[in-house]
This record gives sequence, C-alpha cells and structure tokens, in this order.
Amino acid sequence: MDLYQQLGVNRGASEAEIKKAYRSLAKQLHPDRNKDNPKSAERFAQVTKAYDLLSDKDKRAQYDRGEIDEDGNPRIPFGGGFGGGARSRPGGAAGGYEGFPGGFSGDTADLSDLFEGLFGAATSGRRGAGSGGPFGGFGRARAPQKGADSAYRLKVAFVDAATLKEQRVTLSGGRTIDLKLPKGVEDGTKIRLSGQGQEGQGGRGDAIVTIEIGAHPFYTREGKNIRLTLPITLKEAVLGGKVKVPTPEGPVMLTVPKGSTSGKQLRIKGRGFTGKDGNRGDLLIQLAIDLPAQDDALHQFAENWEGGGNPRASLGV
Repeated sequence: MDLYQQLGVNRGASEAEIKKAYRSLAKQLHPDRNKDNPKSAERFAQVTKAYDLLSDKDKRAQYDRGEIDEDGNPRIPFGGGFGGGARSRPGGAAGGYEGFPGGFSGDTADLSDLFEGLFGAATSGRRGAGSGGPFGGFGRARAPQKGADSAYRLKVAFVDAATLKEQRVTLSGGRTIDLKLPKGVEDGTKIRLSGQGQEGQGGRGDAIVTIEIGAHPFYTREGKNIRLTLPITLKEAVLGGKVKVPTPEGPVMLTVPKGSTSGKQLRIKGRGFTGKDGNRGDLLIQLAIDLPAQDDALHQFAENWEGGGNPRASLGV
C-alpha cells in the first residue's frame, strides 16, 4: 500500500484530514493497548512513519511526484529495472535495451558512464568485461542495505520536558527502552535511536522518535523560560509577605514585595527549560490580585477610603 492507503485517506487529503486519520489509527494500534499483538505494533510503526512523511510538506510533494519512496528514500531512475535485455530489430540488428524510452542502439550506445552513475564508479579506469561483481565492467556492486527506519511519536508531559525526566518508550515487537531527553528539547524534536529499526541484510535501521510536548494547565513556555500567573490576595499585595509558588521541581516560598500591583513580574532563576547550551531558563511570575466577590468588610473599607489618587492619569484621563 502507498502512504495514503496506509492512513486510509485519499491522495488529495488535507493536512487536517491526514492528522485526524493518523490520530485515530494510533489510538487503536498503540502498543500499550495491544501488548499481546506484535502485528499491531508493526502496523503502529508503519502508520506513524507514513504520517511523519506526509505531514512534511516538502517530502509529501516529493513523494507525490514519485521522487522518493514510502521510506523517504530516492527512487532509482528509469523505474528501477532494465526489463528483459536487448531486443532484436527487424533485420536482426540489436535494437536497444528494454525499459529505456526509445531504446539505445546496440552499436552506438556506451552505457558504462550511465551504470557508473547508478552503481558507483570503478576504482581505477574501466574494468574488463570479466571483472568485478554482477555488473562486470560497469562498477562495484552495492553493499547490503540496512533495514528501514521506524518512526514513533512520544508525548512528553510539560514538567517532564522542563526537568529532562527520562521517558520509557515501547518499540515495535514490545521492546521497551528508557530514553534520555536532550538539552534544548522542544515540540517536534527528533531523537535517533541507532539500531532500533527494522531488520535488513546490512543490519538494523534506526528508530526515529518525534517529541510532542503536552500543554500544562497553568504554565506556558517562552523559549527557555516558563511563565506563571500567580493569584494573590489584596492583603498580600498591600502588606507583602511570603507565598507558596509551584515550580517544575515542586513548590517554593516567594517573597511578594509590599505594595505590589497586578501585572508585577517576579522571577525565580533556574526553574525553566534547559537550552542546548546547558543553561536553564527562569520561572517568570506575574502577580494577579484576586478580590473576593462577597466581602462586607472589604466593601465597607472601600466605601470609606478616599485614597488611591487617579491611577489613569498617565493615560491622559
């Protein structure tokens, strides 16, 4: 099946349709749900690889044009074969090679350069007709190819990505490995696991794991930094004091300065994401004063308070 058939979509399917089809199949075929069915794990790896190629606009265009195959490898020119050898023209003269448009005349065509381009040049000069491998004088035979790469998608919790927590990955066939997240990890990061792909004559291919970082209910990422909106009471804003703040490693105590206003930004260093340079970002805390909807004492205070001035004077009103 081609890549579109593997995902169960038409060749002209939109990006959204391809993504929807992949998510549905991945949910059905995920190894965690089919631990006793190795064929399901293989199918999961197959549809994941198909999605990774079709979700890349450039590779999808190359695939649609027939320039690359289902594994993302370049296709061999001329359809990958040479048909049935030389054909005879009327009158008995050799007429060309089947599979090549129009054919090449047997008495004029020099195919040695062509074969060298396809299969590699000879080490020195042109070899004789009886030398060197299955192509005779046309160059060296190819080395056995490694197996195909296997593609996986791994959803990582926001806090795990920030703290570079080791992740457990289930590969096709039920194998599990512990995966270390790299410095600078972000949504879409690809990790190559050497020798964890499919079997081949030249050895195993690799496993390609694409990282998808999950959203968080109250953290947002800004580069290496993490931003948090922290609610505080009016009393904490006016009088200041220590408040408990969540961080990816657990809660810490933070000092709120006296007279803090909503929007004031505080910083806890070294509690963000780790960059490729090994340095870690910060946790940026934006204060938000939370006023109770029903508080008689606060209402009475506000009615009798004549301070505050005009906080909108800077706006010219």
